[in-house]
Amino acid sequence: MDAGKRTINDIFNGNRILEIPFFQRAYVWGEAQWERLLEDLAHVSKFNKPYFLGSVILKQQPTSTGNGSGDLRTVIDGQQRLTTLNLFFKVLCLKNEQGHLFDRIFRLMSTNKLAILHNHNDIAAFEKILSLNELAEVTETDNISKAYNYFKDNIDTESYDVQNILSRVLFVGIDLDVNEDEQQIFDTINSLGVRLTTAELLKNYFFNREDLQNYKEFWLDIFEKDEEQREYWDREITTGRLKRTFIDLFFYAYLQIKIQEPELDIKSEEKTEYAKVDALFESYKKLIKDYKLDKKKILEEIRDYAKVFSENFDYDVVDSELTSDFGIERINSIIFGLETTTLIPYALYVLKNVTSVSHQDELFEIIECYLMRRMVVHATTKNYNQLFSERLISNKVLSKDDFIGYINRNPDNVNFFPNDKALKVGFDTAYLVNKQAAGILYLIESKIRNRSRHATKLLGISKYSLEHLMPKKWENNWGRISNKELRDERNRKLYTLGNLAIITQSLNASIRDSNWKAKKKGKSDKPGLVHYSAGIETLAPYLELDEWNESEIEKRAKFLYNKAVKIWKYDDKA
Repeated sequence: MDAGKRTINDIFNGNRILEIPFFQRAYVWGEAQWERLLEDLAHVSKFNKPYFLGSVILKQQPTSTGNGSGDLRTVIDGQQRLTTLNLFFKVLCLKNEQGHLFDRIFRLMSTNKLAILHNHNDIAAFEKILSLNELAEVTETDNISKAYNYFKDNIDTESYDVQNILSRVLFVGIDLDVNEDEQQIFDTINSLGVRLTTAELLKNYFFNREDLQNYKEFWLDIFEKDEEQREYWDREITTGRLKRTFIDLFFYAYLQIKIQEPELDIKSEEKTEYAKVDALFESYKKLIKDYKLDKKKILEEIRDYAKVFSENFDYDVVDSELTSDFGIERINSIIFGLETTTLIPYALYVLKNVTSVSHQDELFEIIECYLMRRMVVHATTKNYNQLFSERLISNKVLSKDDFIGYINRNPDNVNFFPNDKALKVGFDTAYLVNKQAAGILYLIESKIRNRSRHATKLLGISKYSLEHLMPKKWENNWGRISNKELRDERNRKLYTLGNLAIITQSLNASIRDSNWKAKKKGKSDKPGLVHYSAGIETLAPYLELDEWNESEIEKRAKFLYNKAVKIWKYDDKA
């Protein structure tokens, strides 16, 4: 690696092709950046002082005798700035009638070809504008054309000194050799650009300029065919502390499925490395290289799995009425509504490898049963990644009986399947986080709701708020209890499922802490529970009670348990 100061003349030396990766993201600079650049270059021209324009990272590539250059380098970082400088100088030279000056700086001496070989999004517009012999009207709406028009309208030739700009605009230049890991360096130094996504890195890894047919078949038609498709894959959701796009979720899930193939014989410690979300691109490169996998076959599998993924995984389920039928829709609600994305690799594996929809639904039913029972008893989720990304896949668990059998054959304190007794204790005593408690109540509601009787539709899981029927600040309006034991008992009951309900909107704080009568009916212009619970069968009957206390909390917990034990049936003899 060679690093140091670089001028524009150092970078564009007349014998070097700068190749922007063909499937790199399009040119994205806009008016704010163009305006800032013009101001900065005018300042350099006037005061002739050094001005740093960020970093440029170039990676050496092998050259062939036919490319007209002895030096071919890939632009790892700097596409936006180098592209903009070409457009700026093109307009300035045309305005000054110095087209030859532009050609001397930004074209190859041997062939007169442009020194920048652009990406597939921008190559046509870029080459068209940089081949102009005079200022002309350009009506296209891409950003390359917009930049040209902006400079045409805003460059005052008196404000810019070409020689000062060429000698005083400096970059931190980093030149990598063929064998160096450009992504590691890019991520370390990347203070100016936007980090490339896993999908962009993989696209440039799998395809090149001579690979357009494969690109269309295995990528464009799957991930970028139209705006709707791009929006689906680019959708960003929160998973734990991270934000991840659907396309990243997919590539992670496919990789976890792939590394479980017995013929690869990947060791457990290696699988742990492949499971790191923040090194997904490196994991793909390492897997394909170390296990000598055929890229074309990998692309075929990616295409097939991606079709299954896009046909089945739907984030919008959190905003829509949930079906009462077991299947992938309810699993989607658990994955996205309750942030259980660790389930995705195994769910994708099932969808791809179980052809019968009824058999899929049977398996998804027991998975829902397993997850929700564990949620009720507040069992740990720390081993879910290993269970759903490795063990169930590597053991080819593809039926309801297989699932139950696997869990029962591998009894431990982590992945246990809660029985009915444990479930009852959970409803009576478990303290749950709000999202989990709301999810449990919602999924019960979606199964017991009589949809023909209620005019009010069941909303999506994201549309409900969790409410403590007896408020956490009960001492303000529910009477004081002098006996510490009874007071502690009440405080314990407050956080259990018998005292929790889903309603369509959070109550006003003054109503939330009111006594039972006011909390039900509301007061003044502030509605209460009755207003926000229309059709909610896990709550509505209890709003007819004149009193709400520990005894009623226990009764409602028993009611919820009796519903849950019928919904989430579990035969541990299976």
